[in-house]
Amino acid sequence: MTTIQATGTIFIVDDDEAVRDSLRWLLEANGYRVKSFSGAEEFLHAYDPDQVGVLIVDVRMPGMSGLELQETLIARQAPLPTVFITGHGDVPMAVSTMKKGAVDFLEKPFNEAE
Repeated sequence: MTTIQATGTIFIVDDDEAVRDSLRWLLEANGYRVKSFSGAEEFLHAYDPDQVGVLIVDVRMPGMSGLELQETLIARQAPLPTVFITGHGDVPMAVSTMKKGAVDFLEKPFNEAE
């Protein structure tokens, strides 16, 4: 069992319910604790900065984008290891997120191995 499985939570933030549900199912089936949110604002309202976790977030969402969420967490000195997922990515966007601390950048659709 990994540390995140034992003590942490994987936070999924995506406005697409099907993506949230698919990721939740996959991760929970592999023993992870998961909380999902339909938007960045909903996540920020519920997130406790003392909680250990990993953030999987869509780049483009109504309201606050995933990029803005990353910047907000950094400004609050509560950054989480972050994996960005998007159907609209490009190299400059991926580089920008990685420079700000993202651990990965995946293009939709992605598969279980990714």
